[in-house]
Amino acid sequence: MSLTSNEAGTTLTARMRRSPKAFALCLAALVLCTLGDLWTKDLAMQQLSRAPLSPPGPVCAPSDTGYVYFQRLQQPPIILVEDYLELRYAENCGAAFGVLNHGPSWLRLALFAPAAIAATLGLLWLFFTGYGGNLFAISVPLIASGALGNLIDRFRFGFVVDFIRFHVHDSFVWPTFNVADSTISVGVALLLIEGFITPKTNHANSTNPAAAPSEASASAAAKPPR
Repeated sequence: MSLTSNEAGTTLTARMRRSPKAFALCLAALVLCTLGDLWTKDLAMQQLSRAPLSPPGPVCAPSDTGYVYFQRLQQPPIILVEDYLELRYAENCGAAFGVLNHGPSWLRLALFAPAAIAATLGLLWLFFTGYGGNLFAISVPLIASGALGNLIDRFRFGFVVDFIRFHVHDSFVWPTFNVADSTISVGVALLLIEGFITPKTNHANSTNPAAAPSEASASAAAKPPR
């Protein structure tokens, strides 16, 4: 009895769908990564900054000179590797690594909130339906937690707390970032690695489920009888 293309596709989808246990583990990892990111940001605010004596200006509003003043005052940084790596408080009004830092507040919220929510829900749906391999499965909670962690900061403070600063003797300074930015970067890197190492034949079979039964039947027909 042979399967039609639709039946074969349905069978493949059902076989590839991840279990409820795997989905629960993904959600647990997402929650833990998000809580860890928020905890490090709160710790950075406590250890690397202090409240100003006078009320600060509007959140993320540029001054007449175009400079955006912090809501909190920077404390001395914590040096991890002299001349290379330190923990320094910063407030990011834009996206990861300061992108769109001077954009209007309404534009930032209109872009970042739907994008973060859509990315999280889309990744979780792809995970549940069995898309991708092991590296994709690992990347989902990393990317989703990073997007949610930074989005929560925007609702809490109106900006994202950054505190990891990499530089080379101050001649090269990478934009200050946080744990959420790091998990997003690692997750995207895993997606790229999986895209390079996944055999194209597997992708071809997944897009044409009827091909596998047909090839098996042809092989059996070509085998000489004993």
